[in-house]
Amino acid sequence: MTAAEFGLDGRQGGALRRLSALFWRRPSLALVGLVVPPLAWLVLIYIAALGVLFIAAFWSVDPFTGEIDRTWTLANFEAVVSISTYRTIVFRTILIAAAVTLTDAILAFPVAYFMARIAGRRLRLVLITLVVLPLWSSYLARIYAWRLILAHDGALNWALRAIGLPSLSIGYSNWAMWIVFSYVWLPFMIMPVYAALERIPPSYFEASQDLGARGWRTLVKVVLPLAMPGLIAGSIFTFSLTLGDYITPVLVGGPGSDFIGNVVYSNVGVANNIPFAAAYATVPLVMMALYLWGARRLGAFEVM
Repeated sequence: MTAAEFGLDGRQGGALRRLSALFWRRPSLALVGLVVPPLAWLVLIYIAALGVLFIAAFWSVDPFTGEIDRTWTLANFEAVVSISTYRTIVFRTILIAAAVTLTDAILAFPVAYFMARIAGRRLRLVLITLVVLPLWSSYLARIYAWRLILAHDGALNWALRAIGLPSLSIGYSNWAMWIVFSYVWLPFMIMPVYAALERIPPSYFEASQDLGARGWRTLVKVVLPLAMPGLIAGSIFTFSLTLGDYITPVLVGGPGSDFIGNVVYSNVGVANNIPFAAAYATVPLVMMALYLWGARRLGAFEVM
């Protein structure tokens, strides 16, 4: 079709042709044109919001008027470090997030290995469907289901009493949060590990056998290093998602089970102390930055 048929005059059609010719001669310009809009959106919406959050952490709230005082101060960060209650909540959040990450890694690796290296095509499809199936349901529905299972009169204690074993008092506790978090985030660990294991060429296993390595040595020297990108990616999901969660501690945690997110929520919605909430919200960001830095120092990204 001609430019006139599109409703364009000769000048506009010529400009479009010149622009098209420029992109054809310089493909890098076309790539820049595709990347810049989403990148600008990311910078303006995501990174700028984090910047505002960090700046607000240096403000304070006037105790008399309740208005935000934009005078710069380190009082919020000093409160996070000096007040034992807030330190305990930070340590509890980090420890449970680390325990969940380690638990999911231990559970996910054999499942992912079986899916990637042993199962046939049909069985693999069934297993992948079963892994992602919980993600199709509501997050709250899964949490409430585990709340019913772990409650004092729930399904777990009923089954234990039915076989003559004593009941377990793990409902509404840190143990309950560990179990629920490990279940909820497990698919986010299995799928990256599965993707990493699936990409290992079969010739690597054959070469390892030809060199006399047995199964355990092949696992340690060949499989684990090549699966490290998947483990790192999965651990980023499980660790960061646990750090930022505040719903699970409310629903299945007991007294003294608050997470960082619960403190942030209470200071935003109840105490109306947004500067302190911003300062406390920087703790997960710092922890993830330290985690990624430590993983890089250990060489975890060199095989990615």
